[in-house]
Amino acid sequence: MKPYLLALKERLKGELFFDNLMKSLYATDASVYRLLPLAIAYPKDNEDLKILIQFAEKHKTSLIPRTAGTSLAGQCVGTGIVVDVSKYFNQIVSFNKAAKTITVQPGVVRDALNNYLEPHGLFFGPNTSTSNRCMIGGMVGNNSSGTTSIQFGVTRDKVKTLRTILSDGSEAVFSAISKEEFHKKTLLPTLEGRIYKSIFEELISKSVQSEILKEFPKPEIHRRNTGYALDKLIDSDVFTISDKRFNMCQLLSGSEGTLAFTTEITLQLDELPPINSALVCLHFESIESCLQTVETVMQHDLHTCEMMDKTILDLTKHNKNQQENRQFVAGDPEAILMCEVRANSVSDLLEQVQKLQETVTKLGLCYAQVVLKGEHINQAMELRKAGLGLLGNIIGDKKSAACIEDTAVALSDLADYISDFTKLMTSYNQKAVYYAHAGAGELHLRPILNLKQKEDVVLFRKITTDVAKLVKSYQGSMSGEHGDGIVRAEFIPLMIGEANYAIIKRIKNTFDPNTIFNPGKIVDAFPMDENLRYKTGREEPEIKTVLDFSASLGILREAEKCNGSGDCRKLPEFGGTMCPSYRATRNEKDTTRARANALREFLTTSNKANRFNHEELKEVFDLCVSCKACASECPSSVDVASLKAEFEYQYQKENGSSLRTKMFAYNNLLNSYGSRFSSITNFMFSNEYTSSSIKKLLGIATKRNLPLVSSVSLNNHIQNTLKQSNRSNKIKTVYFFNDEFTNHLDSEIGQDALQLLHALNYEVKHIKHKESGRAFLSKGFLEQAQKIANKNLSIFSKVISETTPLIGIEPSAILTFRDEYIKLANNKESAKKLAKNCFLIEEFLQNEIILGNIKSEQFTTDKKTIKFHGHCHQKALSNQKTSFDILNLPKNYSVTIIPSGCCGMAGSFGYEKEHYEVSMQIGEQTLFPAIRNACKDTIISANGTSCRHQIMDGTGRIVSHPISILKQALI
Repeated sequence: MKPYLLALKERLKGELFFDNLMKSLYATDASVYRLLPLAIAYPKDNEDLKILIQFAEKHKTSLIPRTAGTSLAGQCVGTGIVVDVSKYFNQIVSFNKAAKTITVQPGVVRDALNNYLEPHGLFFGPNTSTSNRCMIGGMVGNNSSGTTSIQFGVTRDKVKTLRTILSDGSEAVFSAISKEEFHKKTLLPTLEGRIYKSIFEELISKSVQSEILKEFPKPEIHRRNTGYALDKLIDSDVFTISDKRFNMCQLLSGSEGTLAFTTEITLQLDELPPINSALVCLHFESIESCLQTVETVMQHDLHTCEMMDKTILDLTKHNKNQQENRQFVAGDPEAILMCEVRANSVSDLLEQVQKLQETVTKLGLCYAQVVLKGEHINQAMELRKAGLGLLGNIIGDKKSAACIEDTAVALSDLADYISDFTKLMTSYNQKAVYYAHAGAGELHLRPILNLKQKEDVVLFRKITTDVAKLVKSYQGSMSGEHGDGIVRAEFIPLMIGEANYAIIKRIKNTFDPNTIFNPGKIVDAFPMDENLRYKTGREEPEIKTVLDFSASLGILREAEKCNGSGDCRKLPEFGGTMCPSYRATRNEKDTTRARANALREFLTTSNKANRFNHEELKEVFDLCVSCKACASECPSSVDVASLKAEFEYQYQKENGSSLRTKMFAYNNLLNSYGSRFSSITNFMFSNEYTSSSIKKLLGIATKRNLPLVSSVSLNNHIQNTLKQSNRSNKIKTVYFFNDEFTNHLDSEIGQDALQLLHALNYEVKHIKHKESGRAFLSKGFLEQAQKIANKNLSIFSKVISETTPLIGIEPSAILTFRDEYIKLANNKESAKKLAKNCFLIEEFLQNEIILGNIKSEQFTTDKKTIKFHGHCHQKALSNQKTSFDILNLPKNYSVTIIPSGCCGMAGSFGYEKEHYEVSMQIGEQTLFPAIRNACKDTIISANGTSCRHQIMDGTGRIVSHPISILKQALI
């Protein structure tokens, strides 16, 4: 450990990390690069930033600014100190509604900003696909654009003022200034003065200005981030006959943090777009037909004009979250062009749609026109947004490589450019992926390469070089919105000319003479084919696992599916569940991305016989609650819950298990003993003195209420009553899975389920079976879980079929058949077959309602209000709507799904003393406030046993299972 880093840590108000785990997590962003940093800083204020700048200069290191870390070109990696401002620099500083401006710190999330502005009728226009986690600082650094740029411009157009700290530690505020003010600035005896003087001397020459206009991208290309924006600087009254004032923000926007460190950003806002909208989705049989349509449809007043090709569309078929979003797709198109129009009145909207359709029909190039409105528009746009992450779903080592995906050309050149591009890619035997911002002349084009192989790394450079030359021939921009970073900075001299490149080098040197700020980007670039995330030509480690990861070609490739897009960093207000622990701590270490990255890092670099045996991995997986949201919400479907289960198993092989871990793993056995003497057990669990002793012994949070066992196990109840349930007028026969939680802790709910099914004329059968194995899985006892899975499969495979399904109450138990059993079972085909006929009881009842076998007339007409919270596994592997639908069966029941993520209990997680605070923070995100705000006569419902206990501990409200509510509603 270097003593000067310890000294720096002591000086900062914020945090400084230099351990192996944190350095490995920040070694990558969403690009193909990996550079191990010296340290990671979470500065708390400007003084911390000044200390870091002084440190960097003294110790000849650098600072790499970072917000959400979703950069695709390698902007956020480096060997210096990564400065993460997302945790503390995330405040709205001031808002001027009359002037339509707002000042924010760089860590404010784009969509969070717009949520704040919406009640005022304003919004910040640039809209990236990462808008629910990307931050304004990163958007300024990249000059981000997104889907709305054709209507509202790019980030550079919106930046009015930047408050910065310069490389000497001085503060400077940059904004629009008059010609006279500019010249006064050049006389200042400060670094700020030298900067203005240098800019003037570099750009005042008419021959220099002529060279800039000649070599820079065509001015009609509004998406251009190649190098520093010299062309924007000379378009001011200081240098030319112009009515525009000079604003250094034009230069700093898109400079990727290489010139100054931004602490506050003032943005010009727009009025919210017209509320009425329609999305006309044009379907094409070829890419060429699609592109030939773009220039024509752009003659209409479109708000967005986005494209998706067949590669993206096909990937959405296998992503649970996107299957519903793709319902509008007609047939099997090679490409879809999504054209959005907006209007203040419905009649105007209909007229715009009609005119657009008439135009398209005359062209005769598309085979279908699907018009979407309302929520269907959001679903389609979410499908488009998911494109980047979905590309990570390609199984194996060949992946879509981000190197040429950011090219932009004039709209009139787009079809010809893509034609030439396709020919070029064909010469490399490549079928590229085409998607994104067709209306802006920019398509995200990616070759499919295996960057673990030397020959493909060679192709990586060759393809990028040839595409750069092609883009230059069209006077386009090599970087439209994703920035130069590492991957494209090498080509800046080609793209803007050597003379102009020399200017931007000198400007960089004036701003940052000691190269403190983000070196290797834009000028003096790192080589684009070095420092890759994967070591070229490495021998792939053979890693044996209990869980079957063959669908991803092994556990390592399962982890490698994470491309760093950072969907796991979205905040609670943006819905979904992923990632509960990050939402509580706001630490990168607690993201899904961090867990996948850490596992990849140690599995490929460890010298230990057991590559899982690292404390760092134990630390990064510690707050994973195994909610499974990542398996469905992550576009790359990285199943971190399974990764954690395998890690726990492998780690415990070397290090053993604690008493508490064993107690939780074997809780079914312990509960079976406790239930024999339920009154004594419950007295010990509820008595203040005995329960305190139990909690202290096992390391359980003192504020937790221990769950009480049922006085009669459900198994005993079944043996005594189920024989009388056979019916002559049965609708159908079902088999009942008596899970371990219902059996011993919630037997009353099980009894309600059996009575409900009986009353609805279903024959219920039960055969002796094993527990689900959920507790063993959650604690990494995979061998025990595997034995249970194989045993249950041998029992149920003989009787379960499409006509005699298996249904269960507890989501985490019955859904194990659909998930982990397939990865555990010796007979995979048998497991897959059984999985198709295993249902959560709400799923079964919902389907019976659809079939007309259950009717609302069978239930009360009383009025009740219900708020429902769904179990995480139900959200990930099933659908909350099943519970919603059955609760709505009684005619006068009003049901609302609480838009909550994980409750925070997550099995044993919330009981463990070191996790209690995080557990409650997760509950406080959405769930607890929603329940506290509910009227006292509102019924709170949840179908997970852990969820019900968490809600009771967090709010004091009694919670009912949907099945109990429905049983009580029977006439």
